Amino acid sequence: MRNAEATRERILLAAKEEFSSYGIAGARVDRIAKKAECNKNMIYIYFENKETLFTTVLQNNLKLVYEEITFTPYDLPGYAARVFDYAMANPELFRLMAWYGLEQNTVSLTEHSLEKQKKIEEVMNVQSSGMVGTTFTPGFLLTAIMVLATAWSPANPFGPSFDPNALKTPKETRDSIFNAISLMSKV
Repeated sequence: MRNAEATRERILLAAKEEFSSYGIAGARVDRIAKKAECNKNMIYIYFENKETLFTTVLQNNLKLVYEEITFTPYDLPGYAARVFDYAMANPELFRLMAWYGLEQNTVSLTEHSLEKQKKIEEVMNVQSSGMVGTTFTPGFLLTAIMVLATAWSPANPFGPSFDPNALKTPKETRDSIFNAISLMSKV
């Protein structure tokens, strides 16, 4: 049983690299199998098809994000800074998310949708309590956080192209994101 689990983990690691580089359409099961040092048929036994493998890889990695980045609706600037740090440390995840955005018609992420809705409701609650301003809707605030915090990840063409020096001073960039979200979420 340990061998099966080890093989499954090798497949998931190889698939993460393959999908973050090529997306669903461009990924090749042959390359995943070779990198995972397993028979191609094992991938289909464990995951059924390429789309299910992609979904599994993305959901597993998003689950880690939800566990590692604490969402603090009463401290949206702090949350934005943590997302920035995570994006800089995990560029492959943000490439996976970019591919998901491009090819989302083939993949459904129910847990991801539930997490987004939960965050929107939490922001609504802190806005109702007066801890966060109501100038912007919860969805707009969360979108602004994610866009700003991930703008300098390799998957985003805008941050590096408009502000190529920002990654030379990541602390200043992080602080600017913190300050921008502070202004947006003021009471």
